[in-house]
Amino acid sequence: MQLMTESHRKNTCPICRQPAVEEFRPFCSRRCADIDLHRWLGGVYSILVTEDADEDGAHGEENQ
Repeated sequence: MQLMTESHRKNTCPICRQPAVEEFRPFCSRRCADIDLHRWLGGVYSILVTEDADEDGAHGEENQ
């Protein structure tokens, strides 16, 4: 199995793996760009996070 090099990944469409076109970079066409946008807007892509007890560092009622 051949691993893709960093430069090869930059030059291929993340949707269909065809060569990227400068006008639609990093995609190869308007169609692939629209597919990616639809996936983002439809919630297909997500960023996993872990929630801390309290984001500002306070611990419960101890700081009140």
